[in-house]
Amino acid sequence: MSGRAPGAGRFAIGERGSAAAEFAVALPAVVLVVAFGVGALGAGARQVRLQDAVADAARLAAREEDPTRAAAAVTAAVPGATVEITPRGDLVCVTAVVAADPLPATLTAEGCALAGGL
Repeated sequence: MSGRAPGAGRFAIGERGSAAAEFAVALPAVVLVVAFGVGALGAGARQVRLQDAVADAARLAAREEDPTRAAAAVTAAVPGATVEITPRGDLVCVTAVVAADPLPATLTAEGCALAGGL
């Protein structure tokens, strides 16, 4: 006697290849989740860069620098962003919008600084 149960190590009829089939079904779902996670992390990093650039641009605009220089500060940090500079009373506010590629979303950031650069 070999110590093995009869039929041990053999696949039952109809179960042969089931592990490969389950793997083939699960793999696209795993790839999709990983791709979405990487895209979300990239969009988050882009949002942080956008907010930082908008804050810098607001300070430049508040010091009455050339508006194109303030807009260039944003587009240099986040290519493809559209920039709007608007005065609001004693404040100068900068708003920027950019696509959150590869995700189908839009990122928006706003920053304000006291006019006159104080």
